[in-house]
Amino acid sequence: MTKKKKVIVVGSGNAALCAGIAALESGAEVLMVEKANEKEAGGNSRYTAGAMRFVYNSNEELIPLLLNPEDEKLPKTDFGTYSKERFQDDLLGSNDGLPLSLHQHLLIDNSYETLKWLGQHNIKFEPIYSRQSFERDGKYIFWGGLTLAAQGEGVGLVEAELKAFRRLGGQIQYETTAKQLVLHEQQVCGLVCDTSEGEITIVADAVVLGCGGFQASPALRRKYMGEKWVQAKVRGTRHNLGKGIEMALEAGAQFHGIPDGCHATPMDLHMPNYGNLEIPYIERKHYRKICYFLGVMLNAKGERFEDEGINFRNYTYAQFGRSILHQPGGFAWQIFDHKVDHLLYSEYRFWDASFVEANTLEGLVEQLEGVDQQQALQTLEAYNAAVDTDTPFDPTILDGKSTQGLQPNKTNWANTLDTPPFKAYPVTCGITFTYSGLKVNEGAAVLKDNDKPIPGLFACGELVGGVFYNGYPGGSGLTSGAVFGRLAGYSAAQ
Repeated sequence: MTKKKKVIVVGSGNAALCAGIAALESGAEVLMVEKANEKEAGGNSRYTAGAMRFVYNSNEELIPLLLNPEDEKLPKTDFGTYSKERFQDDLLGSNDGLPLSLHQHLLIDNSYETLKWLGQHNIKFEPIYSRQSFERDGKYIFWGGLTLAAQGEGVGLVEAELKAFRRLGGQIQYETTAKQLVLHEQQVCGLVCDTSEGEITIVADAVVLGCGGFQASPALRRKYMGEKWVQAKVRGTRHNLGKGIEMALEAGAQFHGIPDGCHATPMDLHMPNYGNLEIPYIERKHYRKICYFLGVMLNAKGERFEDEGINFRNYTYAQFGRSILHQPGGFAWQIFDHKVDHLLYSEYRFWDASFVEANTLEGLVEQLEGVDQQQALQTLEAYNAAVDTDTPFDPTILDGKSTQGLQPNKTNWANTLDTPPFKAYPVTCGITFTYSGLKVNEGAAVLKDNDKPIPGLFACGELVGGVFYNGYPGGSGLTSGAVFGRLAGYSAAQ
């Protein structure tokens, strides 16, 4: 009888759980170790909206993935398509001129199969009607290539994956902090951990690192990203301190990716540092403020600094947080009029959302704390005068309703700010996860500086560098975690 391989998975978020499920499916014995207690476990995945981006060619291809394939809305829904070529173009759009990496090709090519694989383990999804579609002529029209999210968002995704992991016989040990890889003749053969009862050593045939990036460590943000990033708010778990990356580097792994690359989102200026799992998942995301494409953003100088309508927010929100951080004082104001108020996401209406309101632009500008108010009013008046009023506004497409003669111009969805009441929301940068980390091969094996694998060591999720560079199309992060988690789990079990 063949002896079962013993695999340790470090972390308990989406990537780690996919690795665990894949290893168990391949006949391995799997122990998952998690630094947090059971209440705080699940990594950054539990803080997400649970959306996953993947290649699909028709409505019919989505049906096997759905929690409720009999939903009465489906016959009235146009999901469009999201081709491999479009996914490639969307990633290239954030690559700063770099070609697609091996890791990006792996993400694209494995995306749909990985979603189907999750479905086979009873991890199903729902259409994102509230955030990714607009109703037009009696139909629900989806935009931006992002269609499905887990029931219960990130919390629901992790709970469903954890249920599948346990159903297959996986074990999880909480409050167990990985601190060092055990090597024998350059082969990883175990893990040293700290527990409440002292240090322990766990022997294994392979270790999968799925324990997140370094975004919650101010020291590592300073080291890799620069001084400015120390002041960024951390949107998710306080436990992602980069320990998995550091352990692997100590074992000879190669650091890979753009060091200061990260997912950075506009957030309420007055949000707390670190996410809070104490409040319901629907409210946890309410500090996010990503409807800037429906209005304008002003910095402390009273000037616009980005083309708010350059593309659908799916393709810009992960970059605009960085842009805000690099404005004077690291903040900005998002400004809207009443015409678009009904289109603003629910996070703009939570009881503690920070905003000011007035019936005139002059009255609004007077309340913009920290802003050159005279310049701000001039900027808004110049913006209004530059809007193309002949082109109809259509939030379901890149409508070409733009401004002329401004620096920068607004390319789409440029409505005049002329209908009171006017509202302004103060925002700052919230860092979600870092893009640099470990270099892996097509089997998710961690590579040394000579691009040779470290035997017995694999990585997935935020630890994998080279998947994203200067941004990403929304929903790609969870898909990447699942894709590389599945690859890592299969490889570790072999």
